[in-house]
Amino acid sequence: MSDRLVDLPSSRAHEDPSGPCLVDGQRRWDNATFAAAVTQLAARFAALGVGPGDTVAVMLPNRIEIVTAMFAAWWRGAALTPINPALTDAEVLFQLEDSSSRVLVGDQRSTGLAERLGIASIDVDTMDEHPVAADDLGEHLSPALDEFALIIYTSGTTGRPKGCVLDHANIEAMVNSIRQHLSLTADDRSLLVLPLFHCNGLLVGVLSPLLAGGSVIISPRFDPATFWDLVEEEKPTYFSAVPTMYALIDARTTRAVDSSSLRFVICGAAPMPTELISRFEERFDVTVVEGYGLSECSVAATINPIEGIRKAGTVGLALPGVEIQIEPADGHIAAPGERGEVLIKGDIVMRGYLGRPEETAKVLADGWLHTGDVGYLDDDGYLTLVDRMKDLIIRGGENIYPKEVESVLYEHPAVLEAAVVGRPDSTYGEVPVAFVALRPGTSVTAAELEEHCSAVLARFKVPREINFAASLPKNSVGKLMKSQLL
Repeated sequence: MSDRLVDLPSSRAHEDPSGPCLVDGQRRWDNATFAAAVTQLAARFAALGVGPGDTVAVMLPNRIEIVTAMFAAWWRGAALTPINPALTDAEVLFQLEDSSSRVLVGDQRSTGLAERLGIASIDVDTMDEHPVAADDLGEHLSPALDEFALIIYTSGTTGRPKGCVLDHANIEAMVNSIRQHLSLTADDRSLLVLPLFHCNGLLVGVLSPLLAGGSVIISPRFDPATFWDLVEEEKPTYFSAVPTMYALIDARTTRAVDSSSLRFVICGAAPMPTELISRFEERFDVTVVEGYGLSECSVAATINPIEGIRKAGTVGLALPGVEIQIEPADGHIAAPGERGEVLIKGDIVMRGYLGRPEETAKVLADGWLHTGDVGYLDDDGYLTLVDRMKDLIIRGGENIYPKEVESVLYEHPAVLEAAVVGRPDSTYGEVPVAFVALRPGTSVTAAELEEHCSAVLARFKVPREINFAASLPKNSVGKLMKSQLL
């Protein structure tokens, strides 16, 4: 049998047809059922003329058909671009046109949008009413490693979203690296709470455990009120989430829970406050490993080790096959502890931005992925993130990294969410301003938070103003959207 990731459905079905594979609500698919579903959908793609070099789009909330659409597209030698169903019609149409999608897999809304562009559509809620005959299943076209596998669109916080092109070599390298670093086996069960229109959900939550022989529980959405009910019922061995999700789980859990099935949990997308890591680990008796990456490097470049030394406040060590380098402003290679831009190299780095050669050349200059993040490595190679380069606040010539101020705010027991941004100022150029959401049932004044910050921060770093909100704006994966605060 093939050891290629694209052949995983048939390989699993051949080796263990009745073994558990995917859970989606009341649907519990074994390997044979999964492989048959992929084959059926691939046949529909073949009938629509999908082949090598094409792109298939899928726009659905978290459900099993996103996974089958990905493998079915690969079966036909095509790439997949997943679309966030929360996007407006105009945003969806932009992604469909920019990616030159030939087919849109989705629901009734998707059918209407596809008609507006004159492309084909498949409604997953009705397609099973007309199964494809066994004689019409179409040819299996296994794509080469350098062919496009996924086109993942960035959140668009700095303009029009860009399509990050990941080829099959990128995906294979990333999934194998994650499997090795996390020591995933056939005994592992991933609980998927992150959206499947991003790399984390697809690669960390689905492909890595499936490649290891494990299984996946797909949650349609993240709900802190029912989260532990799902964990106790399905008994996953791990899940991956973002800091906001961990904060909400901690804030809204009011009963004793059974977390015994979990051997670790992963946090990514944004730095997790050290205080929250410690509180979550102690309260729920589970290891939290923080990692770092971005779509441009197939999702992850570093993760703290599960076995061995974990350093809270860092995002861990470079994954197998990945190099991390710190480059200060003058371009020299930084010494341990010296701050600079985080650069990434390895087979996980994307091919480029779709149709944007100039932006690709800039971000992949000199063979390194230039992340735009500021960080430093310690003597042991653990990476600490300082902030985004573009988020740096310069107050009267003094550099203020918002993450440093946010970390102090998070240490206050009443603070659930915190974000610090620079506001234009006629005297200093910029001054730090904080936005805070409080934990349920707590209260604190702006003066009290200013006093809290003043106890540990230099005077120029203390927020000039503290604003309160019920919640702070977030993007589709739960990352705080600072651009919407001022």
